[in-house]
Order: sequence, then C-alpha cells, then structure tokens
Amino acid sequence: MGSAPSQMNGIHLSGEALMGLRHLARRGAAPATRTLAGLPGGIVTKRRGRGSEPEDVRLWSEGDDRRFIDRNATARTGQLHVRTHHDERDRAVVLLADFRPAMLFGTRRALRSVAAAEALALLGWRVAADGGRVGLAVAGSGAPTVLRPAGGERAMIAVTGALAQAHANALETAGAAGSDAPLESTLGLARSLLPAGGHLVIASALDAPGPGFDETLTLLAERVAIRLILVSDAFERTRPPGFYPFALADGRRGTALPAVLPGETAEARLADYARRGIAGVRLDVEAGPEAYAPLMERLDAVL
Repeated sequence: MGSAPSQMNGIHLSGEALMGLRHLARRGAAPATRTLAGLPGGIVTKRRGRGSEPEDVRLWSEGDDRRFIDRNATARTGQLHVRTHHDERDRAVVLLADFRPAMLFGTRRALRSVAAAEALALLGWRVAADGGRVGLAVAGSGAPTVLRPAGGERAMIAVTGALAQAHANALETAGAAGSDAPLESTLGLARSLLPAGGHLVIASALDAPGPGFDETLTLLAERVAIRLILVSDAFERTRPPGFYPFALADGRRGTALPAVLPGETAEARLADYARRGIAGVRLDVEAGPEAYAPLMERLDAVL
C-alpha cells in the first residue's frame, strides 16, 4: 500500500476523494423534495415567491393577483390578461469553507476542516447535477481562495481541487498562523460573488468568527439566502474531565487542561440563527460522508 496522504486519514484532503463523493451525492436524489423540505430542529422551509421567469399570458380569472396583469395584452384585446411565471432553475450557490487554524482540530475520524469540505463537496455536486452554478470562498490563515459560480462538472472539478489545495496550504501554515482571523472579510468576499437571489452556504464551527460577524451575517441574510453547516466534534459535545495530551503541526507536544466550554449547545446556536432567517444543520465530524449525504439532500432542497 502506498504511503501518500489521503482524505481517509482524516487530516489531509485530496481532490480525488472529494471528486468521488459525487456518486454518494446523487444517491437518493428526489426532485420532489425541492418544493418543500424540513431541516433538523423542526425548521420547515418552503420556496418563496412566484418565480422570476415569465411563462405565459392568459385571460384573467377570479383569484388572480392584480399585480401580474399584463397591460399590453389587456390593451390589445380589451380583456384582462395576466402573466404567469415559473421558478427560475439557474441557482448560484457559493460554498464558504472555514479552514482557519481552529478548524484544523479533530478527535474522531477527521479534522473539522475535512468534515466541512466533505459536506460542501456533497452539496456542490448536488447543485451542479441539478443545473445550478457553484462557487467557492475559503477562509484560511493566508489570502482567501475564491472561485466565481460556474456550472457543470468542470466547475466542481475546480471547486474540489481548490478545496484540497487550500486545505494543504492551511496545514502547512498552521503552526505560524497564530490566532484565527475574523470571518467577516471572507463573508463579504463570498457575498460579492453572488448575483441577486443567490445562496451562500457556510461550513464552520464558528470559533472566534469576529466581533462583527453576527451583525454582518444578519444584514446579509436580508439580501441573499444563507444556510449554515455548523461543524461539531464529539469532544466538544461530550468531553470527559481531566488533562489531555496534544500535538501541534510544528511538532510540539504537551498536556493541557482545556478551559470550560460555553454552555450554549450547537442546537441552541442553530435555533438562534434560525430566528434570524438563517437555517442550518449540525454536522457531526465522526459520522462521515455517508451520514452527511441525507443532510445535504435536505439542505439542498431549500436552496
């Protein structure tokens, strides 16, 4: 067996492995879930609006919305006509991956950053297969990685390759990175890639997102649809008391007594964001892509 690092060791991320997730993403695809779908936490979301693409002009009937009266057809025929619309299928989705130093942590199966990339790749493959366009923004210790939304398999090849390269860069610079940079700048950059009506999906544990992150996110949610993949390591949810050995990327090792974690649970954080119109799911790192696939299917249904 070769010794080259692979995604399966839970630390390194390979573009080939992310490419392979397209088969898992296609499994169990159900177009009917697009119109109405539930998310964990009791959040039920329906596609809003009447659609943006003109479909037909027909005679007025009782119950039609007067806002959609077609004045040209009405003037030409002397009878009230209305214009109908259908849902525009060209979705633009930007995936925001958090590869800052705090995300390069994991106690079971994989780093949180790897789990985030797996989930985003699964979602990206679903969007691309449905004819949507997929873009990417990666927050790390250096300059952010950015890809404008594009469609088809070629776009996802670019996205998976960029995720793998950005993750390799994050691992290489983790030792000298210091504290995590705020997520706000990458958030604004991701927003700039989206057209009106676009969608932003953030995969992060939201450690130290920055003092203005929540306010910025809430304001952005009024302009674009935002969904959150809240990455959660088992150690964060059920941590036995005591001292813990650690190893850093630069080779240093030691033992530490971790600080007491805040009492707010992932579910409470998701509920708080849901009240602001930002629905999300909890992603358990230890579960793996097989468990992520149905979660991403449900998330995809409300994009």
